[in-house]
Amino acid sequence: MIKKINLGVLISGSGNTLQNFIDKIESGKLPATIQIVISSKPDVAGLERARKHGIHTAVIPYSDYPDVDTFSRAITAELDKYPIDLITLAGFLHFFRIPEKYQRKVMNVHPGLIPAFCGHNYYGRKVHEAVISYGAKVSGCTVHFADNIYDNGPIIIQRTVPVFDDDTPDTLAERVFKQECEAYPAAIRLFSEGRLKIEGRKVRIITPEQDKTEKKF
Repeated sequence: MIKKINLGVLISGSGNTLQNFIDKIESGKLPATIQIVISSKPDVAGLERARKHGIHTAVIPYSDYPDVDTFSRAITAELDKYPIDLITLAGFLHFFRIPEKYQRKVMNVHPGLIPAFCGHNYYGRKVHEAVISYGAKVSGCTVHFADNIYDNGPIIIQRTVPVFDDDTPDTLAERVFKQECEAYPAAIRLFSEGRLKIEGRKVRIITPEQDKTEKKF
């Protein structure tokens, strides 16, 4: 059953992923409402994107807090003001320590194929630079449930793209981002339909037929 879910979106910059969410929601392709957009930096383009669409925003500057724990508690306190079903990290550049109440309710997209080229300090352009430098022939994106270790949570969806001999970090990033724009909303839709079942390190995607069968028992 498709349920319209409430999202909290965490950003740090341009808000390209946020804009993709907004576009998908407005076109009827993503059954969600964005309740709040929280930025770890002031005066970024992503905040303006949210405001143009009448979405609540908040700024919680990472630089204002002495450590990750106090920063994370401030984010949690802001999220708690809204009826949040799922938190989505959308170009969020800082570590968010996830409290118990939001465990298995936080998603992230990584611009690489986890477990390759991931972890602390692997983000954005740095991932694409590393892929090209290593000589990898394939890259892509990974949507996963986030936990309290960098790029560690169970994988939901991965999509691949070729790496060409003449690629630059920018051309590869563009190709990967096109896949992110489809994979991330698809993962959110599966979550809204209750079709994601975490089994250890794996996420099983339940088909509608399996869902009907499992509900009989």
